Amino acid sequence: MVTILDGGLSNALEARGQDVSGALWTARLLDESPEEIAAVHRTYFAAGADVATTASYQASVPGFVAAGMTETYATELLRRSVRIAREVAAEAPGRLVAASIGPYGAYLADGSEYRGRYGVDAATLRDFHAPRLALLETEDPDLIAVETIPDIEEAEVLVDLLDDIGLPVWFSYSCAGTRTRAGQPLADALALAAEVRSVVAVGVNCCDPADVPAAIELATATGEPAVVYPNSGETWTASPEGGDWTGSPHFRPGEALGWVRAGAAYVGGCCRVGPEEIARIAAEASRAG
Repeated sequence: MVTILDGGLSNALEARGQDVSGALWTARLLDESPEEIAAVHRTYFAAGADVATTASYQASVPGFVAAGMTETYATELLRRSVRIAREVAAEAPGRLVAASIGPYGAYLADGSEYRGRYGVDAATLRDFHAPRLALLETEDPDLIAVETIPDIEEAEVLVDLLDDIGLPVWFSYSCAGTRTRAGQPLADALALAAEVRSVVAVGVNCCDPADVPAAIELATATGEPAVVYPNSGETWTASPEGGDWTGSPHFRPGEALGWVRAGAAYVGGCCRVGPEEIARIAAEASRAG
């Protein structure tokens, strides 16, 4: 059975006229316009998604505090990300909520989730990830979605933390070809992720669609199902002004049928992939049985 994931949150919010520029990215709307996040979740469910991924990818207590919020309110916003998704999922029985855990580089907001090697030690990464994992868990999401991890060094910290979390986990890396964004063999990174006791799938996201077939082969070689949700094929280039996407999109929803047949159990889209593409992916997955 194939589980259909949603698409990009940022592009869907922008399509609704929302501004997601700035260091908090989509997480800013947890404070300013939570109803817009809920509307995007509904749109993806209507398109055929089985899972709503929370708006917590870029969210962290340090990030909110740096934006001028109190620690207490920052904690509330993290928990709110799950509550919003759960309330929408309750409108469509059978739908699931995945609490998003983005990389440390997302908090830095400098594009380093596509580079890794942040220049910090494991203790710093642990101190960053552990509190928000604990906060998100208290709101009882159905899954934890560890996303866009660029580096085995960060993955090692997360694997240790996830063994203390009693929820199913999918673990996906950002990659370039068959290597992590930090340059390590993707096969090694996926094998490490597969060590999480509660893992339900390992794979890649926010990568070029052309990288998906090889990633599925490497992921299923670990003995776990694959999770894949590439971006549009454009390239994110960070800048002091916030960065931009460059290049031409070449995401083809019709390729999802091949991904499923190759062993992908969780399939969707990431940045710049919207509800229309998710609807077509859902149709292709249905064809796969």
